[in-house]
Amino acid sequence: MSTSTISPNISADEFQALEQKVLRAVEIVKREREARAAAEAEVATLREQLAEQQSLAAMTETELTTLTKERETVRHRVEKMLQQMDELL
Repeated sequence: MSTSTISPNISADEFQALEQKVLRAVEIVKREREARAAAEAEVATLREQLAEQQSLAAMTETELTTLTKERETVRHRVEKMLQQMDELL
């Protein structure tokens, strides 16, 4: 089994460079977490909006079906009245 030795002598410049890299990494992680939180909040908002739109679409479809049935009923009544008028003439 081989062992490697780590030099305990690290220059001040190397330590500062390492410290800067760690600080940059911490900042990157911090920004990414904030971005993720913002994205998750936006996703939640968009899901709520989608649910509202789907509900509105369902209500509109129901209303359209009702209006179509009413139109057919009126059309049949008008046809029946026209037939009755034709019979009178």
